[in-house]
Amino acid sequence: MVKRKSLKGDYCPSARSLDAIGDWWSLLIVRDAFDGMSRFGEFQKSLGIARNILSDRLRTLTARGILETVPAADGGARQEYRLTAKGRDLFPVMVALRQWGEQHLFAPGEKHSRLVERSSGQTVRLLVRTEDGRPIGAEESVILKVPEAEES
Repeated sequence: MVKRKSLKGDYCPSARSLDAIGDWWSLLIVRDAFDGMSRFGEFQKSLGIARNILSDRLRTLTARGILETVPAADGGARQEYRLTAKGRDLFPVMVALRQWGEQHLFAPGEKHSRLVERSSGQTVRLLVRTEDGRPIGAEESVILKVPEAEES
């Protein structure tokens, strides 16, 4: 198997973020953790993932500070996985992925899960804004790259 190139030292925040997350299994584990899952068996049942792959992804997410292990809430010998503050900061990423999927991957009127506010039942929406609060689109933004002289 080809070893994946590390992007840990890349100047692009998107590349570093993808390096930290790892792969789509990891994002699905994070999704399930946001949905309240915390036990190995819950993740395995939800995802239908092989035990060895799930163990590896949980270990990686824990090592990268996205999840932490805590004693089981029922006082048993098992451990549970909980999102850390760093992991909870992935919430806007997960909302953005949902919105993109809703817009582009479902036929009009096709049923799909919904993300809603617990107290009101209102759909959760993410809107990209400038520092001063104005909505902004991709066509109105630009990435300021690190000058080549600084890269060396």
